[in-house]
Amino acid sequence: MNNLKLIILSGLLLSSTFISSTVFAAGIADSAVCKQLKADNPELQGKTLVNAINPHTPGYEALDPNDPSKYIGFDIDLGEMMGECLGFKVEYKSVAFAALLPTLQSGQADFVISDIYATSDRAKAADFITYSKVFDGVLVAKGNPKKITGINTSLCAATAAENTGFVEVPLIQALASECKAVGKPAPEIQLYDNNASCIQAVLNGRADTYINDINTVEQAVKAYPDKLEKAVAVTLPYSVGIAVPKGKEKFRTAMLNALVEIQNLGLQTELLDKWALGASNLEKPRLILN
Repeated sequence: MNNLKLIILSGLLLSSTFISSTVFAAGIADSAVCKQLKADNPELQGKTLVNAINPHTPGYEALDPNDPSKYIGFDIDLGEMMGECLGFKVEYKSVAFAALLPTLQSGQADFVISDIYATSDRAKAADFITYSKVFDGVLVAKGNPKKITGINTSLCAATAAENTGFVEVPLIQALASECKAVGKPAPEIQLYDNNASCIQAVLNGRADTYINDINTVEQAVKAYPDKLEKAVAVTLPYSVGIAVPKGKEKFRTAMLNALVEIQNLGLQTELLDKWALGASNLEKPRLILN
């Protein structure tokens, strides 16, 4: 039953607002900026580029419950919209989250749009173009038995389920000294490869909390309202970004300009509404390089 509900978790977002991709494509087709970008980047015309994704974040990227051979979500729509603007098609390479940037670095993918936080450390491996703010939620068992209130000393002696490679891991690890100062054990971290496994850990009592993107947490609560709750929302000092290979400045500039035009046309806001992510998440693009 739990596995069935995790599949339903992806489907919950489909039952909200449906906006045909042809509407978005029409807006881009009429864009003078996109027409100029295509002319400026002839090497992209008719090409198929690979987006490396970790398809376990409903609302952003997940398997289509109606057709498991396809992916759906905000990041999927955004990547294909950028392809429409620049003249390329998109195919996908599904990998573990920790393998996203190595896959890009090895040349097996051309870019990464997969709800990845753009940190200065990750910018050592790829260049980032930001497009969204970061709000995390703290998922706990119903009633919040450990009284967890955020990434603070309320986590001392608690067990957190987290995704390998996620930025929340070092933030929780950094609490060790604070916990020691108040005479409590440091938090324990269980590492998993995807969101579904982290949620299951909380459901099964193996972990006390799972801290991740607020949309992921809220959708988990919707799927299990009698077993889970969101203890609190926290703002992290990061942005979500598109990762592109280092040394490909022309491609990076093209992707940046396409994203700016998509935002100027109001299309990113429409996508955020379509996937019930909230327009307040939108962030004007900026580069994070290292």
